[in-house]
Amino acid sequence: MSLLKNYNNTIVACYIGCVVQAIVNNFAPLLFITFRDSYGIALDKITLLITVNFGVQLLVDVLSAKLVDKIGWRVAMVAAHVFAAFGLAGLAFLPELFADPFYGLLLAAIFYGMGGGLLEVCVSPIVEACPTKRKAAAMSLLHSFYCWGSVLVILTSSLYFMFRGVGDWKIMALIWAAIPALNCIYFLLVPMPRQEEAAQAGSLKKLFSDKKFWLMLLLMFCAGASELCISQWASGFAESGLGVEKAVGDIAGPCAFALLMGISRLLFAKLSDKMALEKMLLVSSAVCIAGYLMIAFSSEAVTALIGCGVCGLAVGALWPGTCSMSAGSIKGGTMMFALLALAGDIGCTTGPTLVGLVTDATDGSLQTGLSFGTIFPVLMFTGLLIYAVAAAKKKRSALGVKLSGGEEKEIAEEQNDDNFKS
Repeated sequence: MSLLKNYNNTIVACYIGCVVQAIVNNFAPLLFITFRDSYGIALDKITLLITVNFGVQLLVDVLSAKLVDKIGWRVAMVAAHVFAAFGLAGLAFLPELFADPFYGLLLAAIFYGMGGGLLEVCVSPIVEACPTKRKAAAMSLLHSFYCWGSVLVILTSSLYFMFRGVGDWKIMALIWAAIPALNCIYFLLVPMPRQEEAAQAGSLKKLFSDKKFWLMLLLMFCAGASELCISQWASGFAESGLGVEKAVGDIAGPCAFALLMGISRLLFAKLSDKMALEKMLLVSSAVCIAGYLMIAFSSEAVTALIGCGVCGLAVGALWPGTCSMSAGSIKGGTMMFALLALAGDIGCTTGPTLVGLVTDATDGSLQTGLSFGTIFPVLMFTGLLIYAVAAAKKKRSALGVKLSGGEEKEIAEEQNDDNFKS
Protein backbone atom coordinates (compact mmCIF):
# COMPACT_ATOMS: atom_id res chain seq x y z
CA MET A 1 0.00 0.00 0.00
CA SER A 2 2.88 2.39 0.81
CA LEU A 3 4.17 1.98 -2.74
CA LEU A 4 0.96 3.51 -4.09
CA LYS A 5 1.65 6.78 -2.26
CA ASN A 6 4.25 7.62 -4.90
CA TYR A 7 2.99 10.04 -7.57
CA ASN A 8 4.69 7.90 -10.22
CA ASN A 9 1.76 5.50 -9.71
CA THR A 10 -0.64 8.34 -10.49
CA ILE A 11 1.20 9.04 -13.74
CA VAL A 12 1.20 5.33 -14.67
CA ALA A 13 -2.56 5.20 -14.02
CA CYS A 14 -2.96 8.18 -16.39
CA TYR A 15 -0.84 6.37 -18.99
CA ILE A 16 -3.21 3.39 -18.79
CA GLY A 17 -6.08 5.87 -19.05
CA CYS A 18 -4.74 6.90 -22.46
CA VAL A 19 -4.69 3.23 -23.47
CA VAL A 20 -8.36 3.06 -22.44
CA GLN A 21 -9.04 6.05 -24.70
CA ALA A 22 -7.42 4.17 -27.57
CA ILE A 23 -9.60 1.11 -26.90
CA VAL A 24 -12.72 3.29 -26.84
CA ASN A 25 -11.92 4.91 -30.19
CA ASN A 26 -10.45 1.96 -32.10
CA PHE A 27 -12.15 -1.29 -31.07
CA ALA A 28 -15.74 -0.87 -32.31
CA PRO A 29 -14.74 0.30 -35.84
CA LEU A 30 -12.96 -3.04 -36.32
CA LEU A 31 -16.36 -4.76 -35.97
CA PHE A 32 -18.54 -2.65 -38.25
CA ILE A 33 -18.84 -5.33 -40.93
CA THR A 34 -19.45 -7.93 -38.22
CA PHE A 35 -22.26 -5.81 -36.76
CA ARG A 36 -23.80 -5.57 -40.22
CA ASP A 37 -23.64 -9.31 -40.81
CA SER A 38 -24.65 -10.39 -37.28
CA TYR A 39 -27.51 -7.97 -36.66
CA GLY A 40 -28.56 -7.02 -40.19
CA ILE A 41 -27.86 -3.32 -39.59
CA ALA A 42 -27.14 -1.09 -42.57
CA LEU A 43 -23.62 0.38 -42.67
CA ASP A 44 -24.92 3.95 -42.85
CA LYS A 45 -26.52 3.40 -39.43
CA ILE A 46 -23.49 1.61 -38.02
CA THR A 47 -21.15 4.46 -38.95
CA LEU A 48 -23.31 6.67 -36.72
CA LEU A 49 -21.51 4.97 -33.83
CA ILE A 50 -18.40 7.02 -34.71
CA THR A 51 -20.42 10.24 -34.80
CA VAL A 52 -22.10 9.42 -31.48
CA ASN A 53 -18.81 8.47 -29.81
CA PHE A 54 -16.99 11.67 -30.75
CA GLY A 55 -20.16 13.77 -30.37
CA VAL A 56 -20.57 12.59 -26.78
CA GLN A 57 -16.88 13.27 -26.14
CA LEU A 58 -17.32 16.82 -27.44
CA LEU A 59 -20.36 17.31 -25.18
CA VAL A 60 -18.45 15.98 -22.18
CA ASP A 61 -15.57 18.38 -22.98
CA VAL A 62 -18.02 21.30 -22.73
CA LEU A 63 -19.96 20.15 -19.65
CA SER A 64 -16.94 19.01 -17.64
CA ALA A 65 -15.10 22.35 -17.90
CA LYS A 66 -16.44 23.38 -14.47
CA LEU A 67 -17.89 20.08 -13.22
CA VAL A 68 -14.53 18.34 -12.77
CA ASP A 69 -13.25 21.15 -10.53
CA LYS A 70 -16.28 20.59 -8.27
CA ILE A 71 -16.27 16.80 -8.02
CA GLY A 72 -12.48 16.39 -8.04
CA TRP A 73 -10.13 14.48 -10.29
CA ARG A 74 -10.39 11.14 -8.49
CA VAL A 75 -14.18 10.97 -8.75
CA ALA A 76 -14.02 12.06 -12.40
CA MET A 77 -11.39 9.45 -13.30
CA VAL A 78 -13.21 6.63 -11.50
CA ALA A 79 -16.44 7.60 -13.27
CA ALA A 80 -14.63 7.75 -16.63
CA HIS A 81 -13.34 4.20 -16.24
CA VAL A 82 -16.72 2.88 -15.07
CA PHE A 83 -18.41 4.40 -18.13
CA ALA A 84 -15.72 3.05 -20.47
CA ALA A 85 -15.85 -0.46 -18.97
CA PHE A 86 -19.64 -0.59 -19.10
CA GLY A 87 -19.74 0.72 -22.68
CA LEU A 88 -17.15 -1.76 -23.98
CA ALA A 89 -18.76 -4.69 -22.17
CA GLY A 90 -22.14 -3.37 -23.35
CA LEU A 91 -21.16 -4.03 -26.94
CA ALA A 92 -21.39 -7.72 -26.05
CA PHE A 93 -24.74 -7.80 -24.22
CA LEU A 94 -26.74 -4.59 -24.80
CA PRO A 95 -27.79 -5.40 -28.42
CA GLU A 96 -29.51 -8.54 -27.13
CA LEU A 97 -31.73 -6.46 -24.81
CA PHE A 98 -33.37 -4.46 -27.60
CA ALA A 99 -35.75 -5.49 -30.39
CA ASP A 100 -33.49 -3.48 -32.70
CA PRO A 101 -29.87 -4.38 -31.77
CA PHE A 102 -28.67 -1.05 -33.18
CA TYR A 103 -30.05 0.77 -30.13
CA GLY A 104 -27.99 -1.46 -27.86
CA LEU A 105 -24.84 -0.60 -29.82
CA LEU A 106 -25.80 3.08 -29.72
CA LEU A 107 -26.25 2.97 -25.93
CA ALA A 108 -22.85 1.28 -25.56
CA ALA A 109 -21.26 4.01 -27.71
CA ILE A 110 -22.82 6.70 -25.51
CA PHE A 111 -21.36 5.14 -22.36
CA TYR A 112 -17.83 4.56 -23.67
CA GLY A 113 -17.94 8.01 -25.31
CA MET A 114 -18.66 9.54 -21.89
CA GLY A 115 -15.70 7.65 -20.48
CA GLY A 116 -13.40 8.71 -23.31
CA GLY A 117 -14.44 12.36 -22.97
CA LEU A 118 -13.78 12.48 -19.22
CA LEU A 119 -10.43 10.77 -19.66
CA GLU A 120 -9.38 13.30 -22.29
CA VAL A 121 -10.29 16.20 -19.99
CA CYS A 122 -8.59 14.85 -16.87
CA VAL A 123 -5.40 12.96 -17.73
CA SER A 124 -3.40 15.98 -18.95
CA PRO A 125 -4.04 18.33 -15.98
CA ILE A 126 -3.42 15.49 -13.50
CA VAL A 127 -0.01 14.69 -15.01
CA GLU A 128 0.78 18.41 -15.23
CA ALA A 129 -0.12 18.90 -11.53
CA CYS A 130 1.90 15.93 -10.22
CA PRO A 131 5.02 17.11 -8.32
CA THR A 132 7.49 15.79 -10.88
CA LYS A 133 10.15 17.33 -13.10
CA ARG A 134 10.28 17.43 -16.92
CA LYS A 135 6.59 18.25 -17.43
CA ALA A 136 6.83 18.40 -21.23
CA ALA A 137 8.47 14.96 -21.32
CA ALA A 138 5.81 13.48 -19.03
CA MET A 139 3.05 15.02 -21.17
CA SER A 140 4.53 13.61 -24.38
CA LEU A 141 4.94 10.16 -22.83
CA LEU A 142 1.34 10.37 -21.62
CA HIS A 143 -0.01 10.95 -25.11
CA SER A 144 2.32 8.36 -26.62
CA PHE A 145 0.36 5.72 -24.71
CA TYR A 146 -2.69 6.53 -26.83
CA CYS A 147 -0.58 5.53 -29.84
CA TRP A 148 0.64 2.32 -28.21
CA GLY A 149 -2.93 1.58 -27.18
CA SER A 150 -4.12 2.02 -30.75
CA VAL A 151 -1.43 -0.36 -32.04
CA LEU A 152 -2.28 -2.84 -29.26
CA VAL A 153 -6.01 -2.80 -30.04
CA ILE A 154 -5.62 -3.17 -33.82
CA LEU A 155 -2.92 -5.87 -33.76
CA THR A 156 -4.26 -7.90 -30.82
CA SER A 157 -7.85 -7.84 -32.06
CA SER A 158 -6.78 -8.73 -35.61
CA LEU A 159 -4.68 -11.68 -34.38
CA TYR A 160 -7.49 -12.86 -32.09
CA PHE A 161 -10.02 -12.77 -34.94
CA MET A 162 -7.54 -14.54 -37.21
CA PHE A 163 -7.00 -17.49 -34.83
CA ARG A 164 -10.33 -17.67 -32.96
CA GLY A 165 -12.63 -16.31 -35.63
CA VAL A 166 -14.58 -13.05 -35.63
CA GLY A 167 -17.60 -14.94 -34.27
CA ASP A 168 -16.02 -14.78 -30.79
CA TRP A 169 -15.78 -10.96 -30.86
CA LYS A 170 -17.87 -10.63 -27.67
CA ILE A 171 -15.11 -12.29 -25.64
CA MET A 172 -12.64 -9.74 -27.05
CA ALA A 173 -15.00 -6.93 -26.03
CA LEU A 174 -15.06 -8.22 -22.45
CA ILE A 175 -11.26 -8.55 -22.41
CA TRP A 176 -10.86 -4.91 -23.44
CA ALA A 177 -13.51 -3.88 -20.88
CA ALA A 178 -11.40 -5.45 -18.14
CA ILE A 179 -8.62 -2.86 -18.63
CA PRO A 180 -10.69 0.19 -17.57
CA ALA A 181 -12.29 -1.89 -14.80
CA LEU A 182 -8.87 -2.71 -13.31
CA ASN A 183 -7.51 0.81 -13.83
CA CYS A 184 -10.57 2.15 -12.00
CA ILE A 185 -9.38 0.27 -8.89
CA TYR A 186 -5.86 1.62 -9.45
CA PHE A 187 -7.19 5.19 -9.42
CA LEU A 188 -8.90 4.56 -6.07
CA LEU A 189 -5.48 3.80 -4.53
CA VAL A 190 -3.01 6.26 -6.08
CA PRO A 191 -2.39 9.76 -4.62
CA MET A 192 -4.07 12.66 -6.39
CA PRO A 193 -2.44 16.10 -6.67
CA ARG A 194 -4.30 19.13 -5.35
CA GLN A 195 -6.34 21.22 -7.74
CA GLU A 196 -4.97 24.50 -6.40
CA GLU A 197 -4.24 25.85 -9.87
CA ALA A 198 -7.87 25.35 -10.83
CA ALA A 199 -8.96 27.51 -7.90
CA GLN A 200 -6.63 30.29 -9.05
CA ALA A 201 -7.62 30.03 -12.69
CA GLY A 202 -10.46 32.53 -12.53
CA SER A 203 -13.55 32.69 -14.69
CA LEU A 204 -14.22 31.74 -18.27
CA LYS A 205 -14.41 35.46 -19.02
CA LYS A 206 -10.86 35.93 -17.76
CA LEU A 207 -9.65 32.96 -19.78
CA PHE A 208 -11.31 34.11 -22.99
CA SER A 209 -9.92 37.63 -22.56
CA ASP A 210 -6.38 36.23 -22.88
CA LYS A 211 -5.21 36.43 -26.51
CA LYS A 212 -2.70 33.63 -25.90
CA PHE A 213 -5.54 31.29 -24.99
CA TRP A 214 -7.27 31.91 -28.33
CA LEU A 215 -4.02 31.14 -30.10
CA MET A 216 -3.69 27.89 -28.12
CA LEU A 217 -7.23 26.92 -29.12
CA LEU A 218 -6.27 27.44 -32.78
CA LEU A 219 -3.11 25.35 -32.31
CA MET A 220 -5.07 22.52 -30.66
CA PHE A 221 -7.64 22.60 -33.47
CA CYS A 222 -4.87 22.34 -36.07
CA ALA A 223 -3.05 19.61 -34.10
CA GLY A 224 -6.20 17.47 -33.97
CA ALA A 225 -7.05 18.07 -37.64
CA SER A 226 -3.47 17.41 -38.84
CA GLU A 227 -3.40 14.10 -36.96
CA LEU A 228 -6.86 12.72 -37.78
CA CYS A 229 -6.84 13.67 -41.48
CA ILE A 230 -4.14 11.06 -41.99
CA SER A 231 -5.04 8.48 -39.34
CA GLN A 232 -8.70 8.24 -40.39
CA TRP A 233 -7.97 8.03 -44.12
CA ALA A 234 -4.64 6.16 -44.12
CA SER A 235 -6.27 2.73 -44.41
CA GLY A 236 -8.47 3.79 -47.32
CA PHE A 237 -5.51 5.47 -49.00
CA ALA A 238 -3.42 2.31 -48.65
CA GLU A 239 -6.21 0.21 -50.18
CA SER A 240 -7.05 2.61 -53.00
CA GLY A 241 -3.43 3.57 -53.71
CA LEU A 242 -1.87 0.12 -53.61
CA GLY A 243 -4.88 -2.13 -54.12
CA VAL A 244 -4.01 -4.23 -51.07
CA GLU A 245 -6.39 -6.25 -48.89
CA LYS A 246 -8.04 -4.53 -45.94
CA ALA A 247 -5.99 -6.37 -43.29
CA VAL A 248 -2.77 -5.27 -45.00
CA GLY A 249 -4.18 -1.78 -45.47
CA ASP A 250 -5.01 -1.50 -41.76
CA ILE A 251 -1.44 -2.45 -40.83
CA ALA A 252 0.21 -0.27 -43.50
CA GLY A 253 -2.18 2.59 -42.75
CA PRO A 254 -3.58 3.46 -39.28
CA CYS A 255 -1.48 0.90 -37.37
CA ALA A 256 1.83 2.11 -38.87
CA PHE A 257 0.74 5.71 -38.43
CA ALA A 258 -0.01 5.14 -34.72
CA LEU A 259 3.31 3.31 -34.25
CA LEU A 260 5.33 6.14 -35.81
CA MET A 261 3.38 8.73 -33.86
CA GLY A 262 4.16 6.89 -30.64
CA ILE A 263 7.88 6.76 -31.53
CA SER A 264 7.72 10.49 -32.23
CA ARG A 265 6.30 11.19 -28.77
CA LEU A 266 9.03 9.12 -27.14
CA LEU A 267 11.66 11.14 -29.04
CA PHE A 268 9.90 14.35 -28.05
CA ALA A 269 10.05 13.32 -24.39
CA LYS A 270 13.76 12.51 -24.69
CA LEU A 271 14.62 15.81 -26.38
CA SER A 272 12.39 18.05 -24.27
CA ASP A 273 15.29 19.15 -22.03
CA LYS A 274 17.65 19.83 -24.93
CA MET A 275 15.51 21.99 -27.20
CA ALA A 276 13.01 24.80 -26.57
CA LEU A 277 9.41 23.62 -26.79
CA GLU A 278 8.42 26.28 -29.34
CA LYS A 279 11.30 25.31 -31.64
CA MET A 280 10.43 21.60 -31.41
CA LEU A 281 6.83 22.30 -32.37
CA LEU A 282 7.88 24.57 -35.24
CA VAL A 283 10.16 21.84 -36.61
CA SER A 284 7.41 19.22 -36.17
CA SER A 285 4.80 21.29 -37.99
CA ALA A 286 7.28 22.02 -40.83
CA VAL A 287 8.03 18.29 -41.21
CA CYS A 288 4.28 17.62 -41.15
CA ILE A 289 3.81 20.06 -44.05
CA ALA A 290 6.54 18.19 -45.95
CA GLY A 291 4.73 14.88 -45.32
CA TYR A 292 1.45 16.26 -46.60
CA LEU A 293 3.19 17.63 -49.71
CA MET A 294 4.71 14.19 -50.36
CA ILE A 295 1.18 12.80 -50.38
CA ALA A 296 -0.17 15.61 -52.55
CA PHE A 297 2.45 15.64 -55.31
CA SER A 298 3.80 12.09 -55.37
CA SER A 299 3.08 10.08 -58.50
CA GLU A 300 4.04 6.84 -56.73
CA ALA A 301 1.64 5.34 -54.18
CA VAL A 302 4.51 3.97 -52.07
CA THR A 303 6.09 7.42 -51.81
CA ALA A 304 2.73 8.84 -50.80
CA LEU A 305 2.44 6.21 -48.05
CA ILE A 306 5.91 7.16 -46.85
CA GLY A 307 4.51 10.70 -46.66
CA CYS A 308 1.78 9.33 -44.36
CA GLY A 309 4.53 7.88 -42.16
CA VAL A 310 6.39 11.20 -42.13
CA CYS A 311 3.16 12.85 -40.97
CA GLY A 312 2.88 10.27 -38.18
CA LEU A 313 6.37 11.13 -36.95
CA ALA A 314 5.64 14.86 -37.22
CA VAL A 315 2.20 15.17 -35.60
CA GLY A 316 3.21 13.20 -32.51
CA ALA A 317 4.53 16.25 -30.67
CA LEU A 318 1.81 18.73 -31.70
CA TRP A 319 -1.04 17.83 -29.31
CA PRO A 320 0.98 17.14 -26.10
CA GLY A 321 3.39 19.99 -26.91
CA THR A 322 0.53 22.48 -27.21
CA CYS A 323 -0.90 21.24 -23.89
CA SER A 324 2.47 21.78 -22.18
CA MET A 325 2.95 25.19 -23.80
CA SER A 326 -0.53 26.25 -22.64
CA ALA A 327 0.09 25.06 -19.08
CA GLY A 328 3.40 26.93 -18.99
CA SER A 329 2.01 30.26 -20.20
CA ILE A 330 -1.62 30.36 -18.99
CA LYS A 331 -3.11 29.71 -15.54
CA GLY A 332 -6.32 27.96 -16.55
CA GLY A 333 -6.60 24.76 -14.50
CA THR A 334 -8.90 21.91 -15.54
CA MET A 335 -11.21 24.37 -17.30
CA MET A 336 -8.44 25.32 -19.71
CA PHE A 337 -7.56 21.69 -20.46
CA ALA A 338 -11.23 20.89 -21.06
CA LEU A 339 -11.56 23.71 -23.58
CA LEU A 340 -8.27 22.74 -25.25
CA ALA A 341 -9.56 19.18 -25.55
CA LEU A 342 -12.77 20.56 -27.04
CA ALA A 343 -10.82 22.54 -29.66
CA GLY A 344 -8.69 19.48 -30.44
CA ASP A 345 -11.75 17.25 -30.81
CA ILE A 346 -13.42 19.76 -33.12
CA GLY A 347 -10.26 19.61 -35.24
CA CYS A 348 -10.37 15.80 -35.10
CA THR A 349 -13.93 15.91 -36.45
CA THR A 350 -13.57 18.77 -38.93
CA GLY A 351 -10.32 17.75 -40.60
CA PRO A 352 -11.29 14.23 -41.79
CA THR A 353 -14.77 15.48 -42.76
CA LEU A 354 -13.33 18.18 -45.03
CA VAL A 355 -10.92 15.67 -46.56
CA GLY A 356 -13.90 13.43 -47.34
CA LEU A 357 -15.89 16.30 -48.86
CA VAL A 358 -12.99 17.36 -51.08
CA THR A 359 -12.46 13.73 -52.11
CA ASP A 360 -16.11 13.42 -53.15
CA ALA A 361 -15.93 16.74 -55.03
CA THR A 362 -12.90 15.53 -57.03
CA ASP A 363 -14.33 12.24 -58.32
CA GLY A 364 -13.10 10.19 -55.37
CA SER A 365 -9.47 11.33 -55.50
CA LEU A 366 -8.31 10.66 -51.94
CA GLN A 367 -4.88 12.04 -52.80
CA THR A 368 -6.49 15.40 -53.64
CA GLY A 369 -8.55 15.26 -50.46
CA LEU A 370 -5.48 14.62 -48.31
CA SER A 371 -3.55 17.37 -50.12
CA PHE A 372 -6.27 19.79 -48.98
CA GLY A 373 -5.41 18.77 -45.41
CA THR A 374 -2.07 20.56 -45.81
CA ILE A 375 -3.89 23.72 -44.71
CA PHE A 376 -3.95 22.49 -41.09
CA PRO A 377 -0.18 22.02 -40.50
CA VAL A 378 0.38 25.29 -42.40
CA LEU A 379 -1.96 27.09 -39.98
CA MET A 380 -0.21 25.31 -37.09
CA PHE A 381 3.21 26.52 -38.27
CA THR A 382 1.91 30.08 -38.73
CA GLY A 383 0.34 30.15 -35.26
CA LEU A 384 3.53 28.81 -33.65
CA LEU A 385 5.57 31.41 -35.50
CA ILE A 386 3.31 34.17 -34.17
CA TYR A 387 3.66 32.79 -30.64
CA ALA A 388 7.46 32.48 -30.92
CA VAL A 389 7.84 36.06 -32.21
CA ALA A 390 5.56 37.44 -29.47
CA ALA A 391 7.43 35.45 -26.80
CA ALA A 392 10.81 36.70 -28.05
CA LYS A 393 9.52 40.30 -28.10
CA LYS A 394 8.21 39.97 -24.56
CA LYS A 395 11.52 38.50 -23.40
CA ARG A 396 13.50 41.37 -24.95
CA SER A 397 11.10 43.87 -23.35
CA ALA A 398 11.48 42.24 -19.94
CA LEU A 399 15.27 42.22 -20.33
CA GLY A 400 15.20 45.92 -21.26
CA VAL A 401 13.19 46.76 -18.13
CA LYS A 402 15.62 44.76 -16.02
CA LEU A 403 18.62 46.59 -17.52
CA SER A 404 16.86 49.93 -17.08
CA GLY A 405 16.24 49.13 -13.44
CA GLY A 406 19.90 48.23 -13.01
CA GLU A 407 20.98 51.55 -14.58
CA GLU A 408 18.69 53.50 -12.26
CA LYS A 409 20.15 51.70 -9.29
CA GLU A 410 23.69 52.49 -10.48
CA ILE A 411 22.83 56.21 -10.89
CA ALA A 412 21.26 56.30 -7.44
CA GLU A 413 24.39 54.75 -5.91
CA GLU A 414 26.61 57.34 -7.62
CA GLN A 415 24.41 60.14 -6.26
CA ASN A 416 24.61 58.68 -2.75
CA ASP A 417 28.43 58.55 -3.04
CA ASP A 418 28.51 62.23 -4.11
CA ASN A 419 26.26 63.24 -1.23
CA PHE A 420 28.39 61.29 1.18
CA LYS A 421 31.57 62.99 -0.09
CA SER A 422 30.03 66.45 0.12
